Amino acid sequence: MDKLQFKLEIFEGPLDLLLHLIAKHKLNIYDIEISSLLDQYLDYIGDMRAADLEVASEFLEMAAHLVYIKTVSLLPQPEEAEELKKELTGQLIELTRLKEAARRLAALREGYAVYVRRPVVLEEDPTYRHIHPSRDIYEAYLRATGKTRKRLPPPPSAFSEIVTRRMISVTSRIVYVLKRLYKEGRIEYQDLFNGSGRSEMVATFLAMLELLKAKRIRLSEDNRYVFFNR
Repeated sequence: MDKLQFKLEIFEGPLDLLLHLIAKHKLNIYDIEISSLLDQYLDYIGDMRAADLEVASEFLEMAAHLVYIKTVSLLPQPEEAEELKKELTGQLIELTRLKEAARRLAALREGYAVYVRRPVVLEEDPTYRHIHPSRDIYEAYLRATGKTRKRLPPPPSAFSEIVTRRMISVTSRIVYVLKRLYKEGRIEYQDLFNGSGRSEMVATFLAMLELLKAKRIRLSEDNRYVFFNR
């Protein structure tokens, strides 16, 4: 007696298999009965193994996912199961729409769905008959490709901010802080930054860090005053 053989359909992924099972067993895709769908899915995986077919890891991962959804749905508070179920439903609906769009696009290539418009008779001759000097054509080409911008020097305004900005060195602010401490004995920390521009404030702050690191100065316990570190 010949051995019974059967052929299993090939699916692109676990979601494709789930859609097949939902359609075959007439399940409601908008309100999936996870327990029933899981049984159908596991039966199909079992058929694949019985036919000595290699089961891809993604199909096994989906089986584990369905088991997890069924497990958490049995808990007293199955909110997580509902969220996972909604997520799975959304993926299945999206795949359904994609498959329908693919089917329609494939149909456009077949038979009478191919449409070619009749040639349109132009009333006037579309040939461009104006004559331009070669120099004008060359300049138009440069403008179109943006190459003219590279040949022009940048405007003076591009350098104004760089030229007018006063650069303050950290060394100069170290000297400034030490001179004030030598003269006044102590300085309010905030007073070192009053009336300073951004560059000067940054340089002063870095100068303070260098002096603190070198233990040349120290701060009061409330960080309000700066002193010589004696």
